Amino acid sequence: MEQSTTTTRDYPQDVTIVEVDGREFIIIGTAHVSQESAELVRQVISQEQPDCVCVELDPQRYKTLTEKNKWENLDLKEVIRRKQLTTLLVNLILSTYQKKLGQKLGVMPGVELLEATKAAQEADIPIALCDRDVRITLRRAWYSMSFWEKMKLLTSGLVGIFESPEISEEMLTEMRQTDVLSEMMKELGEFLPVLKQVLIDERDTYIAQKTREANGQCVVSVVGAGHVEGICHALRTRSNRDLSEVEKIPSTSPIWQVIGWGIPTIILGAIAYIGYSQGLNAAGENIMLWVLANGIPSAIGTALALGHPLTVITAFVAAPLTSLTPVIGAGYVTAFMQVYLQPPKVKELQSVGEDMNHLKKWWQNRLLRVFLVFILSGLGSLIGTYVGAYGILSNMAGGL
Repeated sequence: MEQSTTTTRDYPQDVTIVEVDGREFIIIGTAHVSQESAELVRQVISQEQPDCVCVELDPQRYKTLTEKNKWENLDLKEVIRRKQLTTLLVNLILSTYQKKLGQKLGVMPGVELLEATKAAQEADIPIALCDRDVRITLRRAWYSMSFWEKMKLLTSGLVGIFESPEISEEMLTEMRQTDVLSEMMKELGEFLPVLKQVLIDERDTYIAQKTREANGQCVVSVVGAGHVEGICHALRTRSNRDLSEVEKIPSTSPIWQVIGWGIPTIILGAIAYIGYSQGLNAAGENIMLWVLANGIPSAIGTALALGHPLTVITAFVAAPLTSLTPVIGAGYVTAFMQVYLQPPKVKELQSVGEDMNHLKKWWQNRLLRVFLVFILSGLGSLIGTYVGAYGILSNMAGGL
């Protein structure tokens, strides 16, 4: 078996050439908001005329970058039905942060990846989309975190949206030479170490495997600079990976399933016991306690989000019921109702990335208001669940 080697040509240090088993892999490490990277990508593809061009994109991100009318085609009701509203919010936070950097640098995110696909198409070279589906990556990242880690991520992300730090010329120069998205992922990995495995390590091996599976003796792979080291290591060591392992959405932990069904079982059991030991009137009073404890905070949260009046009523009715099942939360019910009653306008969908930067716009943009309804009604229901459970269990204990 031939040994792997690393070859250099008259290219900048952003280009790494790895030869493995008679095949040549030309890895271009780019900055995702750099015009210089876009020009380098076109130069290498033009000179090498490879058999295949791999890009750090999945079909979903490729579609997002190439479709000008991507938001008009968003089926928000389907997103809610699939319980992917949180994933969409996290995706928006990440893309808004990157777009903000791109505006400061004078180039939009992903331009070098699109340039790679255009250059390949012009030369009639096959294109391979080698990254894992971004929705799978985000959902695997989400499921890997504890509840408090999720709150920490969302809180810091939302706060970061409204910050507009001054960037010096020196910082701009450094950022132009850096893969901003990978740096952001790296920072997230340091901020929440549990995310590093999903956001960085898994994707390195995934992209390397897809690159290895590309047809041809000469393959050009265009990836973020932060992935180059991991990809090259995987190529050199010929470490094959069963990609089906990292394409699965982790199932909910059995512990959480027990807790999810255990809480409503305890509540219903406590009410039944109160009815048995203290009478039906006492049971009715505790049922009303549960309804009010859940319904009022959820309705208040929805009202604070400026949800439609019928959405507020829906929150009051749905929260006591959804709190008794882990299958669906009050936030998804109220979000669906809000979209049905006040669907976002096309111009609001188009401006959502910019509107996220301004706090008051969260109440003015209908899509962002859906997120507020989702978050605040769910938070209210969560608070109400603990308040109601405490009151009912205290009443049960008092009758013993």
